[in-house]
Parts: sequence; C-alpha cells; structure tokens
Amino acid sequence: MATIQLPRNKERSSKLLSGTQQLSKVWPIFGDMLSFTLTAFVELMDHGIVSWDTFSVAFIKKIASFVNKSAIDISILQRSLAILESMVLNSHDLYQKVAQEITIGQLIPHLQGTDQEIQTYTIAVINALFLKAPDERRQEMANILAQKQLRYIILTHVIRAQRAINNEMAHQLYVLQVLTFNLLEDRMMTKMDPQDQAQRDIIFELRRIAFDAELEPNNSSGSMEKRKSMYTRDYKKLGFINHVNPAMDFTQTPPGMLALDNMLYFAKHHQDAYIRIVLENSSREDKHECPFGRSSIELTKMLCEILKVGELPSETCNDFHPMFFTHDRSFEEFFCICIQLLNKTWKEMRATSEDFNKVMQVVKEQVMRALTTKPSSLDQFKSKLQNLSYTEILKIRQSERMNQEDFQSRPILELKEKIQPEILELIKQQRLNRLVEGTCFRKLNARRRQDKFWYCRLSPNHKVLHYGDLEESPQGEVPHDSLQDKLPVADIKAVVTGKDCPHMKEKGALKQNKEVLELAFSILYDSNCQLNFIAPDKHEYCIWTDGLNALLGKDMLSDLTRNDLDTLLSMEIKLRLLDLENIQIPDAPPPIPKEPSNYDFVYDCN
Repeated sequence: MATIQLPRNKERSSKLLSGTQQLSKVWPIFGDMLSFTLTAFVELMDHGIVSWDTFSVAFIKKIASFVNKSAIDISILQRSLAILESMVLNSHDLYQKVAQEITIGQLIPHLQGTDQEIQTYTIAVINALFLKAPDERRQEMANILAQKQLRYIILTHVIRAQRAINNEMAHQLYVLQVLTFNLLEDRMMTKMDPQDQAQRDIIFELRRIAFDAELEPNNSSGSMEKRKSMYTRDYKKLGFINHVNPAMDFTQTPPGMLALDNMLYFAKHHQDAYIRIVLENSSREDKHECPFGRSSIELTKMLCEILKVGELPSETCNDFHPMFFTHDRSFEEFFCICIQLLNKTWKEMRATSEDFNKVMQVVKEQVMRALTTKPSSLDQFKSKLQNLSYTEILKIRQSERMNQEDFQSRPILELKEKIQPEILELIKQQRLNRLVEGTCFRKLNARRRQDKFWYCRLSPNHKVLHYGDLEESPQGEVPHDSLQDKLPVADIKAVVTGKDCPHMKEKGALKQNKEVLELAFSILYDSNCQLNFIAPDKHEYCIWTDGLNALLGKDMLSDLTRNDLDTLLSMEIKLRLLDLENIQIPDAPPPIPKEPSNYDFVYDCN
C-alpha cells in the first residue's frame, strides 16, 4: 500500500487539532467550514502524527453531540461517526469516554434513514464499541442490542432495503456477524464440570423431554440401582459415548458446553423433531442408530469451525450471510436445521457407527454448498439442503471426479506436457494485460477500511509501473498521465508476500490479521525502498503476484494459475480429442499389424 510521507511536526499538528476543537465550539455558524475541517482532521489522524489520547473530554462531547442531534448536516454526521469509531479503536481511555457519551439507542435512528453511507458508519461505530468492550461487558452489550431490536432494524432498513449493498456495508455486516458469533466462544471453551448439579440437570432435562420419565419414589427398596440402570439405558439411547456419566462427553473443548446448550435449545424449541429423532434411533438396530449426543457434539464443533467462532474479523472480508440476521438465536436455529439434516443423511447413507466420520464429511459438504448460495432466510437455507441429498452429493462428487480422472492415461499426460508451455504463455499474457489495465487499491490502517484509494498499472510496453493517489474509486481505467509516480520495472529487485512484507512487520492491528497477511505483497527496489500493496481480494492478489513474477522472469505459483492451467488444459485436450468422444483411449499404443501377403493393390484418389 503506497504511503504519503508528511512532516512529523507535532507542534504544527497540535495547532491544527486545537483549531478543530475551537471551530467545533462555534458550530453551526461555520457549518461548511466545520465539515471541511473535520474531513481534514480525519485525514490527518489517519497518518498517526498525533496520538488519539491527546483529546479533551470537551472535544469528545462536542463530536458526540453532532451524532446525537436529530437534525444535522450529513457530511458533519459522517465525519463525526468516523472520528468516534477511530477514538474507540485506537485508545482504551477514549473508548470509556465515548461509551459514556454514545448509546446504542442514540445510534439506531441513523440506521433507519435512507443514506447507506451514514448507515455504514453507524454500524462501524457499533462494531468498534462491541470489539473494544471488556469481556464482562460484551454480553451485556449484546443484550442491549437485542432489546433495541438492532438485528430487525438492520434486516429491514439495510439488508432488505430496495438498493444494492456496497462493499463497505457488506464488510461492516460481516464484522457484526463475526462479533456476534464470537459471544459463543466462552461457552465453546468451557468444559462441563461433572460435579456441577445445575449442569447435570440439563442432561436430566434432555432425558425427561425425550422419554417423559416419571421420577420414582426415593424410599423404594432397591430404587437407586434400578434408576441407575434405567438412566444408563436412556443415555445410551440418547447417543452419548459415556452411558454411565454423559457429563464426561462435554469435557472436550471446543465445543464444550456450547454443544449441550444447542441440544437443550433443540429439545425445548423443536420438541417434536427432537423426540422423533431420539425415539426413531433408539428403536433401530444398534448398528444403524444415529447417536444424537455424539452427533450434536461433533456438529457443534463443525459449525463453529465453519463460522470461525473465536477468530478476529478480517479487514478485507465481505462474507456476511443475510439469514443470520433473521433470528435472535440464529446459531441455535442453524444447529437445529443441521442436526435434522445429519439424521436424514445418516438414514440415506444407511450408515453404521463405523461410518460416523464419513457422514460428518458429507454433512459438512452439504452445509458449505448451501451457504455458498447465500440464502436470505433460514427457511431458504433449509430448502437448499433438501435439494442436496446424499444422492445429489454423490452425483456432484462423481462429476468432479470424472473431470479429474478422465485425462490420466499416459498418452493424454504426454499431450498435456506438450501443450502446457503454450497454456502458461497464454496465462502470462493475460496477467500482464491485467496489470496494464491496472487495479484500484484501498488504503488500510489500524482504524478500518478507508474510502481512500490509490491506483497502480503497468505501461503498455511493460517497462514502467505508474501509480498515484485518487480522490474516489474510479469508474474504468485511470490514464497513465494522471498517475504522478513511476517505478521502472528494471529497478525492481524482488517481490515479497505475507509476513515478509515491510508493512506487515510494523506494529498494528493489520499485522495480527491472517486474511490481511494473505493479501499483502510488496515490491522492493533501490536501497530500503518499497511499494506496499494490500489486494482487494484473493483474485487480484494472484493476478498481481503472478504478473510481477512474470515480469521478473520467475514462475507463476499462485492458486489461480494452477486452476487456470487445469481448466485451460482440460478444455484444450477436449477440443483436440473431440472426434474421439465416447471412445476409450488405450494406455499403450496398439501393436503394429503384420505385413500383407502381397502388395498388389492400388488406391484410387479420384
């Protein structure tokens, strides 16, 4: 990512910041001037010249007052929200002060408006407060969000609004989704205490709901042994691994107590389905019964892995799922749908206990394929799963396998080897053409993604990289002459990626983010000079690293190149073998036929 070097004159910066605070006192007389000043202030602070901790409480109160006003200029509101977000993310002390001045209730009206940019900044502030809240306050804040019906307001006024969701809004919704699911981490990493009676009572409740058991009188002769035997039998029917003391099944983390929470939710809120699954399996032969307890524990663990519960949100990801905003207990409902899917798939596979891991793999594939379609509701997700039966998964796998295995005979492999250099040259030219078109990169910092851009493109003769800052995201290509900086390709010494990049070695939030590391690359040139990039997505990362390596005469090693090579090779071979369709290709050449008995024959070409 290209950086602008500013003089680090703290005295001059302090004067500007002091002026900003003074201007805020005379608003609205200087309404337009205040808007421009706040814009300059945001730009200045993004360069890290002055510490956020230098601001007075009075300044924070003034900025907060702009957000709390019902009628305020849009540009002032936007900049004020951006400043509050930065304060929260960059200073623990300021988080405390901002949290005292701004409440969720005061932010919600901004979500109910029609300006998507204001909605985006508002959700960004909520995310910042959520992210920086102490552990003991996060659940409290989540409860406040539920009371204020934040989820329903976002669903109605943002997700289902009659307009497309832009990338920045999608990113903020993704962050909110991740932070919400991360509230489950504590339960996910909590082991069950086999001696805790309250926790043991949950298991008793699962048994009671499933079998509607009546308590036997405690003073009956021999009742204790009889009850133990009955409990052991019922716990086996419930599918626990430890029939005598099922509490031991929940001592592994993850998923810990979260699995038991899900089971109890399913038993109470989908009681008919729960009873049907338990009784249905308890009446089957032992070898074909689907163990509900073990399945629930492994399924909870799998869903946590899919949703990356406990991981920090990525700075670049936009992958939010609308269906998780349609229910206050979306994770639990997600589990309830998937546990019924697991039971259905188990029956379709006619599985036994030895097939448990195979069933889980199929279920994971079903869930992942359904999620990629981005269903808008949990009902739609359930409908997608109905179309992904075990039979359908087998068909998909068979189709994919045939595409992989059709061309493994020796003659085909030889043909592949012959035409591969042509395909690689084609891919190389495509990468270089894309570099000539150029790419718009976002500027990132520890605060969050910015609406600041810079553009980089390769000259048509492949000898110079042109780059420079932009005021806004461009529509189409940016001309070379509008990009003020140049870097001759001949001066490039190396291209480094990930942790080897200079801007990933600096202190800050970006360094700790795995997904940002996977999108980072740098061009090293001259002595201690570099041009730093963070690609907008994995595809652009592959395009640029491949193209730069091609310019330096190195191999293109990205996943995209491998996929393109496989696809183009497959297509080329199919085209060349078109006349041999449905004819089996032998592994070895056919034998040379015997010589004819005589050569008294003529072929008439007319």
